[in-house]
Amino acid sequence: MKKAIIYLIFILIPIVNNARIKEFDHGKELYDDFFSVPQLAETGLSKDVFLMALKGLNKLNTEGKLLNPDLVTIADYSQSSTCKRLYVIDLKNKKLLFNTYVAHGRNTGDEYAESFSNEEGSFKSSLGFYITEKPIVGSHTGFALLIKGVEKGFNDHASKREIIIHAAEYATEKFIKKYGRLGRSLGCPVLPPDMNKAIIEIIKGGTCLFVYNPDKKYISSSSLLN
Repeated sequence: MKKAIIYLIFILIPIVNNARIKEFDHGKELYDDFFSVPQLAETGLSKDVFLMALKGLNKLNTEGKLLNPDLVTIADYSQSSTCKRLYVIDLKNKKLLFNTYVAHGRNTGDEYAESFSNEEGSFKSSLGFYITEKPIVGSHTGFALLIKGVEKGFNDHASKREIIIHAAEYATEKFIKKYGRLGRSLGCPVLPPDMNKAIIEIIKGGTCLFVYNPDKKYISSSSLLN
């Protein structure tokens, strides 16, 4: 009898552990469900980018690196900085929680993000997957969120570079109207001040952030996409 119980436990453990993972195995189905909700298809987030985000999230989740795999944040740097190109998505409830502006690095480009780096002092954005950590209050940035880059060679120097999510007045519609584009950061993904705290409170503590651009080197070399 004891042997039978032990055997049953060993059978059930993988099933329980894989239950969460299987929710994200069918990216296309989840995408179709998500975008069947009225108006979400008009936000500018493409199917390919969404599926890439799910693929990386799924791998991070199978490795046990995410505390909350129900959320994904996508900064789509293929779009103009005049577009609301940051998306916070509730995968469990199939809802778009936030869609707003996000600035890129000073040396990454003007209106469009074109050049990326993992190097300290580059003042460029870094592509790839990150895991959100805890909020902090910076002396210059105010309320901000620590993020950990998990892709070697692409964003794993993010902590050393002090790349964080924070707010600035140059990441606003008012700035766009005046200058024709968002302002630029020292490499951080920067949000509008009126959205910053609300977004950070939702995505903090072990969720997935995907910073995307159709950069050929990144797309072909990312360990989480290949």
